[in-house]
Amino acid sequence: MGKVLIIGAGGVGTVVAHKVAQNPDVFTDIMIASRTKSKCDAIVKAIGNPAIKTAQVDADNVDELVALFNSFNPEIVINVALPYQDLTIMEACLKAGVNYLDTANYEPKEEAHFEYSWQWAYKKRFEDAGLTAILGCGFDPGVSGIYTAYAAKHHFDEMHYLDIVDCNAGNHHKAFATNFNPEINIREITQNGRYYEDGKWVTTQPLEFHKDLTYPNIGPRDSYLLYHEELESLVKNFPTIKRARFWMTFGQEYLTHLRVIQNIGMARIDEIDYNGMKIVPLQFLKAVLPNPQDLGENYEGETSIGCRIRGIKDGKEHTYYIYNNCSHQEAYKETGMQGVSYTTGVPAMIGAMMFLKGLWKRPGVWNVEEFDPDPFMEQLNKQGLPWHEVFDGDLEL
Repeated sequence: MGKVLIIGAGGVGTVVAHKVAQNPDVFTDIMIASRTKSKCDAIVKAIGNPAIKTAQVDADNVDELVALFNSFNPEIVINVALPYQDLTIMEACLKAGVNYLDTANYEPKEEAHFEYSWQWAYKKRFEDAGLTAILGCGFDPGVSGIYTAYAAKHHFDEMHYLDIVDCNAGNHHKAFATNFNPEINIREITQNGRYYEDGKWVTTQPLEFHKDLTYPNIGPRDSYLLYHEELESLVKNFPTIKRARFWMTFGQEYLTHLRVIQNIGMARIDEIDYNGMKIVPLQFLKAVLPNPQDLGENYEGETSIGCRIRGIKDGKEHTYYIYNNCSHQEAYKETGMQGVSYTTGVPAMIGAMMFLKGLWKRPGVWNVEEFDPDPFMEQLNKQGLPWHEVFDGDLEL
């Protein structure tokens, strides 16, 4: 049915490649491209499908990207490179006439700032080119938005309160490690929190608010309020929402390490001079921390991510909790990667599938919740991320 080009050969890219290869009725030709071609070749070897092509590309270089797109001629690019590279890849897609999908919104390298304005600004250009750009098609953002759209379509006349809850109850047996790119992960957690209430954004100190929330099959976990990008698009696309928040769990050992990293200046993202060389402390730290791709083998436990929603249906107040639990061990058995990479990579593949099947094909730039959630939800159950619902339970929030 379609040719797909995957940019990025990290943990998420590895999962995307495995899942794309598992669906040959939809993805007829596959290429994986990265700054380091040997990483792409290793993924192909692990999958065991020599028909998958690989290439070296610098995702910061529009001309290199355009040349690659023109030579392979994909119908859609799945961008699982770094968020800093979203705009160069979108530019290259416009120049080469290729459709686009990513899992995280653009952020500038010099500032830990998450905002969709840069990518939403491309809307008219993609419309005029007759190309589709699908933003934020991982789990959160991604499935969290699709869960919300599904709830709005089937279970509520008006949604009033939305809480996205993300728990990783796994144990990787490392003193300190991040579950995805350490640079992106630490930038995300150490910035101010933010939530939406009564038509305005409320800013909090980093990790200022926390409370115990109970996660299915896991139990209570200390959950911290963060800002997460899907809140921005969800309150825009579902204007009846009065309050929207995002919560993520962290253990005390992790937070202690994080506090030390900040206190000694290793979380800095500005350049410093070291022996006549310019280095960014956080990038140096990334180089010495465990690689998230290498965590899977000994990872135990599971993730639990979902949406807790309160609103009105037929004049009565109702609550709704929809979630997925993902086993790190099962994810590793299938793809060689841990559950955090798996929960991001599988939805990226499904989003590309939705496009190639013509179900999510609409010129312009769109967040996932602006498409029909039903066929995507059906594929989640088939592709390894089954979902569960709790009606009128205690949301704890």
